[in-house]
Amino acid sequence: MALLSDVEIEKRLAGLSGWKREGDAIAKKFERGDFVGSVRFVESLVEPAEAMNHHPDLAISWDTVTVAISSHSEGGLTADDFALAEKIDALT
Repeated sequence: MALLSDVEIEKRLAGLSGWKREGDAIAKKFERGDFVGSVRFVESLVEPAEAMNHHPDLAISWDTVTVAISSHSEGGLTADDFALAEKIDALT
């Protein structure tokens, strides 16, 4: 999968709500109300991530889950990263 240019990344980010570029990744915070909600949200990410064989980096801080997506194997951002971000947004 080819890395996206900075212009392509900015264009794709404009189509996503709340996602921001953080170095070679895109990231978004999801507030889930409490710890249980955060854990359940993380569980809901398993199926789309496994289906794509593309796994985000996750951090839970009580009621907030931070999701960061990057194509580590490619060393940056690819179309798959944005496709997974769209699938994650569809879960909320």
